[in-house]
Amino acid sequence: MKTIVVIGATGLQGRAVTARLLADGWHVRAVTRDPDAAGARALAQAGARLVRAEMDDPASLTAAAEGAHGLFSVQPTVGSPGTPAGFTADHEVAWGRNVAEAAHAAGVRHLVYASVAGAGRHDTEKLPQNVVSKWRIEQHITRLGLPATFLRPVSFMENYTGAYHLHDGAVTTAFEPAVPQQIMAVDDVGAFAALAFARPQEWIGRAVDLAGDELTPLEITAAISEAIGRPLPYVQVPIEVIARAGEEFAFAYTWLNERGWRADVSFARALYPELMDLRTWLARTGAAAIDGFLTAHDAR
Repeated sequence: MKTIVVIGATGLQGRAVTARLLADGWHVRAVTRDPDAAGARALAQAGARLVRAEMDDPASLTAAAEGAHGLFSVQPTVGSPGTPAGFTADHEVAWGRNVAEAAHAAGVRHLVYASVAGAGRHDTEKLPQNVVSKWRIEQHITRLGLPATFLRPVSFMENYTGAYHLHDGAVTTAFEPAVPQQIMAVDDVGAFAALAFARPQEWIGRAVDLAGDELTPLEITAAISEAIGRPLPYVQVPIEVIARAGEEFAFAYTWLNERGWRADVSFARALYPELMDLRTWLARTGAAAIDGFLTAHDAR
């Protein structure tokens, strides 16, 4: 019944980690900027203890981590929902470093950091900015000498449940239709985090790229269509359109089409045999979420 601090607890990964840790019997301090927000209250109702702290306020982070056994750290990337106006990659790195330094100051015995797949290839190729940012945070954690685990997930299946990849009744992305893309369910980040905290002797010092499936956009679209009982087309957005939102976004999609994450799905499944593939995720939660989103938009 040790305590784990979850930074970013109301975000996508933070909620998954909090839920899994609570289910496994850990005490959880859910760190949030706004304890009165609906998402934070839901965590409290599930059994987490809410703690107010800001990732740009190191003192508040250290106070939140005092006396805890472990800490899970995740930061938003540029373009993530809820980030303040003007949020940049440097802000992400600063927030990640602040959390690491707070864990160090508080004497946390195990830090699990949610990085991103590909971060370990920083020295061999040009990478998207979000990968570089998380690699910089990894480096800072290593310099501090923290007992740490780096979980490096690929893109999330949850991106297909809303406006990120669903537009006008179609699956819409800038991915080449026949180029395989790696994806995983965000709940499995929670599973791997819980596994790491439960088996520190196996996981401290480890960095693992994580993926649950590898499918082309056409295959993903077909699986979604079958699961929801409704045919959806796949529409590829020209990279020139993405570039209008920012050259870095365009580069990220180009990189995914040409190089990609390259996680070892079979290795990840060997570490956690219950790792979900796309069809399993659709059957459990994904199809219902997608159908709900599409139905709500059809009603407009």
